Amino acid sequence: MAQHLRTYMNNPTAGSTDGTEISSGDNTLPLTMILDASSAEYKIAKCAVRCDSGYEIEGDTAIYFEGTNANRWTAAPDDNYADSDAAVLNATFSPTIILSDVANTNKIFWVKATSATTENPVNDRTVKLVSEGLVVQSES
Repeated sequence: MAQHLRTYMNNPTAGSTDGTEISSGDNTLPLTMILDASSAEYKIAKCAVRCDSGYEIEGDTAIYFEGTNANRWTAAPDDNYADSDAAVLNATFSPTIILSDVANTNKIFWVKATSATTENPVNDRTVKLVSEGLVVQSES
């Protein structure tokens, strides 16, 4: 079955078609956050979701996390934040977000990963970023 809803990282631009795809392939380009397990800290990344040309989401798109340590990951919709500092200060991060009007240009959202001092250093590949919506052919 064809995949028509894709997720991107590496500072995608709202309303554009740039970014590096992280939603398919063999996980050689995963969304990566390197955190210091000796201190409680967080990192944030600007991401985007969009459909292939000729497709759009009917209704809303859900963004959420699955996996062993999914509770350490949250997301927030973009509100035209200038940068990650503005997103951290102003966005509301939660385990699941809902985006509307996802079509064939970037719909921006932010991802935040946190660590705790009780963790041992680990390369955790158990968490999956899920983008879910009903993909339909565009009317235009």
